[in-house]
Amino acid sequence: MSALAPTLALAAGTVGVLHTLAPDHWPPIAAVSRARNWNQRRTARIALVCGIGHVSVSVALGMIALVSGTAIVESFGAQSASVAGVLLIGFGVAYALWGMRHLVHEKLHGHHHAHAHRPDSRKTAWVLFAIYCADPCIAVIPIIFAAAPLSIAETVAIVAIYELATIATMVGLTTAARAGTRLVQGRWVERYGDSAAGALIAVTGVSVALLGI
Repeated sequence: MSALAPTLALAAGTVGVLHTLAPDHWPPIAAVSRARNWNQRRTARIALVCGIGHVSVSVALGMIALVSGTAIVESFGAQSASVAGVLLIGFGVAYALWGMRHLVHEKLHGHHHAHAHRPDSRKTAWVLFAIYCADPCIAVIPIIFAAAPLSIAETVAIVAIYELATIATMVGLTTAARAGTRLVQGRWVERYGDSAAGALIAVTGVSVALLGI
């Protein structure tokens, strides 16, 4: 084993954990999960799929950068951060409007349907997946460059550590947040949950777009 491999492995794991702490990586899934009343298993499964999409695009960009150079990929990464923010804003606003439509329907008809007018859960999950694929982590590119001269096995292991650290942190934070939302109870959650979730996602998107995270 190369003397550099353990250091790069530690760096890959650290980058995977730290970049996942950003608010665009887990609050959107947790918010939708609470609004749709997904259980912990389903929440974890959706976070897992979104995480796989996120790291796969990130690593793919790193591989492309090895061939084409970092300038093009870094430029794409900077633009994708803005795109991801816009997508989060759009999804959040649309989801909030779905929630408001549900409330208007209830007010006009004088009764409440728990799932009336709500977007399909599968479609919602796939939209989240698409958003996370559109928001790659450019920080992994230097790690891939540094690991490229090592053996194939060591390079693959370092990339795998980054992916596992990212996915594990994403699933852990999402499920922890979802568990925490169980403390928030009341009929208002059922009535305003979709609108509140959409607003939170939109605010997250604004933060991502402005801060470029």
